Amino acid sequence: MQLTPVLLCGGSGTRLWPLSRKSYPKQFARLLGQETLFQASARRLAGQDAQLSFTPPMVLTNSDFRFIVTEQLSEIGIDPGAILIEPQGRNTAPAVLAAALHLMKSDPDAVMLVAPSDHVVPDVAAFHTAVTAGLEAVKRGDLVTFGISPDRAETGYGYLELSAAPDGSGAPVSLGRFVEKPDADKAAAMLAAGNFLWNAGIFLFSARDIVAAFKAHAAGLIGPVGAAVDSAKADLGFLRLAPDAWSQAEDISIDYAVMEKAKNLSVVPFSSAWSDLGGWDAVWRETGPDGEGVATSGESTAIDCHNTLLRSESDTLELVGIGLENIMAVAMPDAVLVADMSRAQDVKLAVSALKGKAAKQAEQFPRDHRPWGWFESLVVGNRFQVKRIVVHPGAALSLQSHVHRSEHWIVVEGTAKVTIDDEVTLVTENQSVYIPLGAIHRMENPGKVPMVLIEVQTGSYLGEDDIIRYEDVYARN
Repeated sequence: MQLTPVLLCGGSGTRLWPLSRKSYPKQFARLLGQETLFQASARRLAGQDAQLSFTPPMVLTNSDFRFIVTEQLSEIGIDPGAILIEPQGRNTAPAVLAAALHLMKSDPDAVMLVAPSDHVVPDVAAFHTAVTAGLEAVKRGDLVTFGISPDRAETGYGYLELSAAPDGSGAPVSLGRFVEKPDADKAAAMLAAGNFLWNAGIFLFSARDIVAAFKAHAAGLIGPVGAAVDSAKADLGFLRLAPDAWSQAEDISIDYAVMEKAKNLSVVPFSSAWSDLGGWDAVWRETGPDGEGVATSGESTAIDCHNTLLRSESDTLELVGIGLENIMAVAMPDAVLVADMSRAQDVKLAVSALKGKAAKQAEQFPRDHRPWGWFESLVVGNRFQVKRIVVHPGAALSLQSHVHRSEHWIVVEGTAKVTIDDEVTLVTENQSVYIPLGAIHRMENPGKVPMVLIEVQTGSYLGEDDIIRYEDVYARN
């Protein structure tokens, strides 16, 4: 049986600040190894093996991440199926329903494997075995969810109470009820009881059955989500859900909307390793602490530390910890987090506090990712700014002009094809070009390697909204 993977890819991951931010959340970060969490999730649900066969993955994301999705899938050689663009975040219920309604148009009996794009599942074969077990329940019309066998009294996850303790066979078990994130005492009691699993938020069902469940338990979503799908517009290979209809959909999770009300639910127990990397304590565990409980990453050094995470996300920033106990320290070029390990779930409070003081670090990643590459500010003054800009091979910025600033470009790697009004020139390493205020210009990378340049802006206003676009291959408004 073929499965259609549905990857949910729109969350912000505030508990992993400062690495994960609204403009570039954790699923796109290389938290563990060389692949991002999104890439690892897509690879886990791709191709075919002795147990399963997957169609190209469907992805639900937002407009800001659409080119990051295609770029990261291309890096690992995966050609996606439909990429549905959500006009705004409305939680998992509308997203899953939109995916199901879209699939229903071509194959009402399609089987969907819905998964977040930021989980860690090291044993792919074991996961495929669990999915195969769940297919038996899907064939009889059940909605299947996956529960993780707990190895500790975790307070950061919701739980699934089973009708009976798993027998170790991996066969689906009837679900008793959903349990919200517990306090420490309740978590310990559930761990001891033996019939509670962590709620992984992964689902398996046919498109026909999940749409029927929405009609029975969340009928109010059918109208707006259905209209958003029916009126969706194709845009450069993406499918934009209709914004007016989508905005009328309730902001609600699939657990609340459907799963907690449905009677035809089965749970597949999964006893292999799994993590949603829901906090820096989870990253510490997955990184693999040494005998002293110390996990380091990047340019970091631990001296006489215990049960500590030290992580530097900058090649030029050395993070050193001395005599630390139960501490997590994460350093970015523009922000540093230092917290007690027991407060990992409270990191989101830092985001709220920074938003309250209008600090850009609350949501804005130091590198601004664009369809053509990325840029970062190196120095900012009252009337000048210095940026590093990296342009992918074959990519081009929009044809544009500025009202308030002029620019000076110095190529330091590769070759740039530069248009200034009616003149087109090639600028190679260690050459520069000046863009007068008001000139219509474009930068392109005609080569086969990334092109890097330093941009010096001068003017009375240096904001990113000082752009008049005349032509854009990425169809940005």
